[in-house]
Amino acid sequence: MNEHGTHSEQEIALALVKVPLLRNLTSQQLKTLAQVVVEREFPAGAKIVEQGAEGTGLFIIASGHANAVIQQPDGSLVTVNSFGPTDFFGEMALLDEGPRTATVITSEPTRCLVIASWDFFRLMKADSEMAVNILVEMSHRFRMALKAE
Repeated sequence: MNEHGTHSEQEIALALVKVPLLRNLTSQQLKTLAQVVVEREFPAGAKIVEQGAEGTGLFIIASGHANAVIQQPDGSLVTVNSFGPTDFFGEMALLDEGPRTATVITSEPTRCLVIASWDFFRLMKADSEMAVNILVEMSHRFRMALKAE
């Protein structure tokens, strides 16, 4: 961690290598991706993203925990997922910037690594191999989610 309270690109790249979505990237690709990561800190009980709001990027939990909740038509909230270190959400927003499908609320102080969709697209255009590796992993994740339902 540097004097500004943020982590170096090398430290971020080391965190990114542990993220399943990014596991097939080379060390150079991880370093390139680390250059566009923005670190965000959230206190316990904070909304990281809100259901229905425009999605603009991917969030990776670096430390802490959060829960994804969906508001039902009757107004009740249902927890649909829990996230801890190396877990991620918002991958669909990387591709289409559509509305968030759930609200993600921290259950303790949480640090996220955030990749904005515009940075993601710029890097994918510059490195097609990186794009293919990430898309293959996203496809695998979607297939697993469909089997779980």
